[in-house]
Amino acid sequence: MKLLTSLCRGWVLATLVLRAAPAFAHAGYPDTTSVTLRRDHPEDLFVGATFGAVISRDSGKTWHWVCAEAMAYGGWRPETFLWQPEGTLLAATGADLTRSSDGGCTWQVHPYFKSRGLWPMGLASPASNPARLWVSTGRSGSPNGLFRSDDGGETFTPTSLQSNTPNALDNSIFTAVKVAPSEPRRLYVSASTPTGLHLYRSDDEGGTWEDIPQPFPDYQSEYSRAYDLFVLRVADTDPDRLWARISWQGWTYVMESRDGGHTFQSVLHPENQTRDGIDEYLIGMEVSPDAKTLWAATPTRLFRVREGDPAATLMPLPDGNACVERQGDVLYVCGATRVHDWALATTTDEGQTYTPLFNLPDLKAPACPAGTPVHDICRSRWPQFAAQPDIGADPTLPPEGPLPDGGTPDAGSSEDAGTLTEPPVPQPSTGPCGCSSPGGLLPVAGLFLLTPFSRRSRRNPET
Repeated sequence: MKLLTSLCRGWVLATLVLRAAPAFAHAGYPDTTSVTLRRDHPEDLFVGATFGAVISRDSGKTWHWVCAEAMAYGGWRPETFLWQPEGTLLAATGADLTRSSDGGCTWQVHPYFKSRGLWPMGLASPASNPARLWVSTGRSGSPNGLFRSDDGGETFTPTSLQSNTPNALDNSIFTAVKVAPSEPRRLYVSASTPTGLHLYRSDDEGGTWEDIPQPFPDYQSEYSRAYDLFVLRVADTDPDRLWARISWQGWTYVMESRDGGHTFQSVLHPENQTRDGIDEYLIGMEVSPDAKTLWAATPTRLFRVREGDPAATLMPLPDGNACVERQGDVLYVCGATRVHDWALATTTDEGQTYTPLFNLPDLKAPACPAGTPVHDICRSRWPQFAAQPDIGADPTLPPEGPLPDGGTPDAGSSEDAGTLTEPPVPQPSTGPCGCSSPGGLLPVAGLFLLTPFSRRSRRNPET
């Protein structure tokens, strides 16, 4: 029975790999990549993934798929999501700002940045005023800058921080923007300019800016210098304490400032980030409410840095995939289903033990009404889902119409998605494990993924 269960899970993951390949051929394993909780509604969770996203509206009891093809961002996977209290989902993809006002069922590209040829990279909004949004852009050779919205993202206006101003030379790329939680008027924007790396600081919500050059003299050589400055976090209670990342000679460094960005010191060293001789880069970080503990995620592992400790601690789990997000005293951590039986888990003891919250084989069909891109495009792109009835759909959404038949949708993007009318697909047969059995040989991707599953049963997910 255990072998059958492993085979079923392997087949589910193989299906994800095959279905995700057209949009993300570079994605590799089907993995979770980010966690976003709806503000003031912790029961609503949105998890980015290499195969699109998954969404839960019941504190993680059930999870539904949102395919990448319906999310209006093409081959650019968002790294920054924001879920506002009134329900709007936003994503800065690095190419567009996309929005959904119906719980992730319909996504649209914001015309303001699209019409100007700008690429939104950073996205921030103060918890005390969710209607205010800050977006930084970073398309090389474009008039980049920081943009402000006071109506929840319906309209935007440029701030005084623009690439054609004296404080930000042409060709500047504004990589990220952060708001100090304890002082919403304090903004930090990181940038790469022709004169080097810069951090811009405002104490009056973008009215005026202090330009703070960041030469990072310890990270220079005759042939190279630090690059890719990204401001990552500002402490909950201290607006002068912040963290950023830089890269140099292939390494990623986590830097900390305690004087409002004027000086930085490294707190996570590159020797901590090697895995089997391969260098890994930082993909995200979190800090505790008192700012005395830092967690940093690479694509495969999670590190913890405690104030006063001489070196970072490599956490035993996750292994094979990682991301980290904090809400209060709870950490949400991405993991690898293929290795330790969960793709998302929570921990309240700094990663010593985990409570699984989501496992990829438990993923359900999209919970969106017929006529929305996520329903009409996504349900037909996964054979197991195309044959499922619409049970378990989000009860807050309108009733769905007739289920479209499975097949390849005519819609190539969310703009032209409509109700599908393809010929019917035969109902898959059910194997002894309850999975849908393929009508032919198991795909090569499935065989590849089965190998770690057959070995995984001996692992203890909390050791």
